[in-house]
Amino acid sequence: MKIIFMGTPHFAVSTLNALIASNHQVVAVYTRADKARGRGKKITFSPVKEVALQHEIPVEQPTTLKTEEALETLKQYNADCIVVAAYGMILPQSVLDLPKYGCVNVHASLLPKYRGAAPINRCIMEGENESGVTIMQMDAGLDTGAMLLSETVPIREDMTASELHNLLAEVGGTLLVNALDDINNLTHTPQDARLSNYAEKLLKPECQLDFSKPARVLFNQVRGLADYPCAFTFYNNKRIKVYRAIIVQKSEESIESINFECGDGQILALTEIQPEGGKRMKTVDYLRGISIKHS
Repeated sequence: MKIIFMGTPHFAVSTLNALIASNHQVVAVYTRADKARGRGKKITFSPVKEVALQHEIPVEQPTTLKTEEALETLKQYNADCIVVAAYGMILPQSVLDLPKYGCVNVHASLLPKYRGAAPINRCIMEGENESGVTIMQMDAGLDTGAMLLSETVPIREDMTASELHNLLAEVGGTLLVNALDDINNLTHTPQDARLSNYAEKLLKPECQLDFSKPARVLFNQVRGLADYPCAFTFYNNKRIKVYRAIIVQKSEESIESINFECGDGQILALTEIQPEGGKRMKTVDYLRGISIKHS
């Protein structure tokens, strides 16, 4: 089967690699425009573009897919299916209708729950104990299309969004290839919209820890925001990012962590942080450095 792949960030790389290693042919890769990053404003390619170039796959980077020119370019590749994984651009109906098998999306949740932009972060922040990947037939709605295949993944008690992201990326690549291999026999299961919720894009105000809340809520917030964009708070009047934390009782407080009493009386112990202007480190090393500095 001839495939056009559309994706941009690291999450999409596993799916692209799985397609390249499969019996299907990736005839083109669509990804978002190159960006200037860092202080030097160096132009950088998306992770997906890097992989495409390594394998000498044609790369397209249109600013929109809604023009006749964009549609004509797509038609030239004569693809049987378009595979989308975290592309970051809306596909118009003219594109959805173009390939023989339409457009198939690799979505990082067990639909219909957690539609939208931040399903991985939101499910951990909500304290879910499982997530997964759904291969979906795309339609004009936002993650509302028929479900083709899904796989459930358990969420460990201490798993962060970054760790779940990497796991789901690997699962997604394998599941997508399985779906394409058996695409003529898959059942198109409609989503029950009554069971859906929307995983909104993360906003900066959500990253600050509010210690009037219960410890479990904050613990899940830290996990759900790690490693990016990352929860934060203030310690000794300086902002610190929080990558890891544990819940302890007041009697179990340790001098090897930065401890905050929460709204339910339990203690959230910050065990891995990044101080303002510093590097990510174990909290015990940070506190040891402060102790040495003031001794």
